[in-house]
Order: sequence, then structure tokens, then C-alpha cells
Amino acid sequence: MCCFSGKVKHVSSTSIFCRMGAQGNQVVIYSMYLEAEEDLAMVLPIPVTEDRDENSVSFINLSLYPDFFPKLDRAFPVQRANSTFGADPFGAVPAAVVPLQVRSVGSFDASFVPRMEDFLRLDERFRIAPEIWRDLPEFADHGFVVFKLKAGAARVHPMAFAYPARDRTRITFPTVHIHDGTVHELADFDHALYCQSQSSEVRMRWQESVALAGGFVNGTLLHGSVLTDRHVYKQTMTGRLPNEDLVIASV
Repeated sequence: MCCFSGKVKHVSSTSIFCRMGAQGNQVVIYSMYLEAEEDLAMVLPIPVTEDRDENSVSFINLSLYPDFFPKLDRAFPVQRANSTFGADPFGAVPAAVVPLQVRSVGSFDASFVPRMEDFLRLDERFRIAPEIWRDLPEFADHGFVVFKLKAGAARVHPMAFAYPARDRTRITFPTVHIHDGTVHELADFDHALYCQSQSSEVRMRWQESVALAGGFVNGTLLHGSVLTDRHVYKQTMTGRLPNEDLVIASV
């Protein structure tokens, strides 16, 4: 799940793929089933480098690959009994506001909000209230990826992007929840997480794909976001768990 600018009726079957690139850019691919009665935005806080602007995030159009996650999941025909984990898996408005860039990414319009104060440059419908962020002080120095979503009920095609990570030794899964305008200590998780990591801890505790990623997914359609010559690792988060991001080692 994730943070929404408005109330949602239902969110489930969230799938997230992450990996760290050789140059320190973290890739994130995100999909879910969403039901909402009005247009809203999905907001993902990301630990981006301090030196950033609204062009720091590269958006990847995966609209031609809506079944990426079902294809990837074929690499995990049997789920290990221990592959589900819980809490511990390891001011005033400026006189003139310049709107943020809006980029078309498949079925979505997307923007990158470099700093919290830059939310003022977004349409008010797609902002999260400042008082909510005050309840999440760990994100005060983050940037924010924003995808604008249409009202209705649908499986959202994969949303993908890459950003310069503050710590290239760590992979961050954006799993904190805001679904009703309130920050809760616990949240309901229904997540399948996938990664490509060199970490020995990940290799021991996560389920490994039965073959290289290229045997299951189309690298051309993914625009290099998944390394087809490496294995993928899977973990699930289900049930009522602490409402926080998951961070794992990348090496």
C-alpha cells in the first residue's frame, strides 16, 4: 500500500519490485488493486540525495507491460513456509508558486516533489496535508513521487521510476500507509515484495526465483529496470503490521 491524497474504498494485492543500480539509482516498480470514488494521488516518500530538483527522478513507462508482476511471479511456483514476515524482517503560501512539472507516464500523470515545501506547487487535490507529515517526521528530509490516479476500481498497471538514493547500500520499499487522512501505528498489509540484491541476508531469508529473471519477464518492455541475467528474491507481508517502510541491504 502507500500514501493517498484522499480516502480510498479499497486497496489490495500490492506488488513492489526494487533494486539498486550500479550508479546508486534505486529502481521501484509498484502496482496494486485500487478502488476510489474520486481522483486522487498516490504519494511515495523516497530517501533521495540532498542535492536534487524536480528532474532528479526518472519515470519509466510500463503501460505496455500490465502483467509484469504475474509474469514475474511464475519464477516462484512454491511459496516457502517462512517467507512471510511481520514487523522485523531483518507556513505561509508564497506570493508566486511555480507549478511542478507534470509528466505523462502511460496511464498516469506523474510529478516529483523535491522537498516537503514543494507540495504547494501541486494541485491541492493531490497533496497530503502538512499535519499528516508532522506525524511522520522520518520523512521530513525525503522527496516524494506523485502519481495521479483516476476514480474507479482497477488493477493499476505498474508504476516505475528510478531515483538517486541517499544510501546505495540500502534498498527502501515504500510501504508506509496513509489511506484515510490519518497516520496509524499499525496497518493492514497485503504485499508481495520482490528485489534483486547481493545481500547474504536477503538470499537466506527471501525466496529465490527458480531461474534467472529473463526466463520469466521481457527485458525490452522493462527498459532495463529489471536485470534479466540475475535471480529475483520474493517476500510477502500480510496482516496487521507496524506502519513503516521496509529497508533491506542491497549488498
